[in-house]
Amino acid sequence: MTAPIDGTCDPRFAPVRDAFAANFTERGEPGGAIALMVDGRLVCDLWGGWRDAAREKPWARETLVNFFSVGKAFTSLVALRLVERGALDLDAPAHRLWPEFGAHGKEAITLRHMLSHQAGLPAIRTDLPDGAMFNWSAMTAALAATPPWWEPGTAHGYHVNTFGYLVGELVRRASGRTVGQLLRDEVAGPLGADVHIGLPSTEHPRAAEFLWPSVLPERPEGDLPDGILMKWNTYWNPPGISGAGWVNSAEWRAAEIPSTNGHGTARGIARVYSALAAGGSIGGIDILSADMLAAAVEEQSFGPDRVLERESRFALGFQLPQAERPLGPNAQAFGHFGAGGSLGFCDPAARVAFGYVTNDMGPRWQNPRNKALLAAIYESLGG
Repeated sequence: MTAPIDGTCDPRFAPVRDAFAANFTERGEPGGAIALMVDGRLVCDLWGGWRDAAREKPWARETLVNFFSVGKAFTSLVALRLVERGALDLDAPAHRLWPEFGAHGKEAITLRHMLSHQAGLPAIRTDLPDGAMFNWSAMTAALAATPPWWEPGTAHGYHVNTFGYLVGELVRRASGRTVGQLLRDEVAGPLGADVHIGLPSTEHPRAAEFLWPSVLPERPEGDLPDGILMKWNTYWNPPGISGAGWVNSAEWRAAEIPSTNGHGTARGIARVYSALAAGGSIGGIDILSADMLAAAVEEQSFGPDRVLERESRFALGFQLPQAERPLGPNAQAFGHFGAGGSLGFCDPAARVAFGYVTNDMGPRWQNPRNKALLAAIYESLGG
């Protein structure tokens, strides 16, 4: 059955529409959506395919989906807003706000270390039961009790699932509110952006089924060397922390797991990035000051990643372009990818903001679907 595609696209951006259509016909896309904004104007708003595994429910304009690590950037925005108002300090020891955290070699860890994946805490060492990721206090207590896997500040490794608990606990202690509440009240709400960390139950009927692989890896037997244990626990301690077995459940959608379970539409993602592309403010709505935004996108970490075992490059919570994974041709671009290939980014030089969501666990690193979309955007722009 041919995947239905709907929406609008400025004729200038016909290559983007063609690339999106080819994702379904040539690159195995089951369902997804894209939104492209230029100078704050929505020039491409397309959705297509199916929102369920049975391919009976077409993707609709308001369908939203789990966009995984795209939410790390939104978590960072919330924290950076608190830095801007003086409630958080990038370089103060985290234990000043979170006393229990200042033990086991973590006395010098700062918010900057956390945002740039240098904290040395990509995984919890003590085994936790499946479902523990829904218990915020249990997760933060376990992190407070975990010694760093490397000396903080001396290396970086992608904090795949712990990032949101670390940053989120400082946000909670500094503001009295959660990441999801602040995102809703101070960013998504004012912008009218359909993005959520902690999806209200009233919105669950709009959520697409995410097609998680049915075959999951088995834990290596015996006592694991430290490096192997760290990588395993990063993704699988507790067992469902990456979403396995839970991703389409009401519990998962409603919870706040800021690294991993953000939900939204492509249009919502692009709307947030449209403010960042414009210097932190759009339509009279201030998201970050120009100075804070400039600091937020300065490189903090670049080189061998201890978790990913390849190079990675981070600013303060945002991913920065690198040769193996560019965000178009301009060095000023920044954003964040998510599992399955979802993406939110902006390119201030080109005045572009973009969101892409999918309900399929495609390639995480070199994803042909988002690569084709990125190429088509800049083809349409003429460079």
